[in-house]
Amino acid sequence: MNTRQFNLKSIRPEVPSTTINDTMSSDERFQNIVLRPIAKFQKDLLIAVFKNYIVKHKSVFYDLSAEKRMIYIENAIQKDMKFRNSLKGMIIGQFTVEEYNIYIQNSSALNKRMMGIVKEQLLSSLQLFENPELLAAV
Repeated sequence: MNTRQFNLKSIRPEVPSTTINDTMSSDERFQNIVLRPIAKFQKDLLIAVFKNYIVKHKSVFYDLSAEKRMIYIENAIQKDMKFRNSLKGMIIGQFTVEEYNIYIQNSSALNKRMMGIVKEQLLSSLQLFENPELLAAV
């Protein structure tokens, strides 16, 4: 095993909630073995990137209700192609060459799974996206 491949795999956290079995599809297996651990590893970076996204888009996010914030996150991931491609790059950049070769065989379906996981990560961190100006006033 080459050094890059070994190093990438060794720093990935375990995701105990995922299951691996013989009946799952190859896409689901890739999701649970590769995408989920990478997303968990990259979570702090994904949060920081989204905080920057909020600021770059005039902080309108802070004026939204909790429900609309969730929709805002979904729309940012699904409709802003530049942002979406940036998020994909943060995940794909953590692939081994072998994983990348698997990914390119069905990238469209795996991209949907990947963005779904990223969306879950951001939505589960919603409380971290509070207006820093309001927090400083407390």
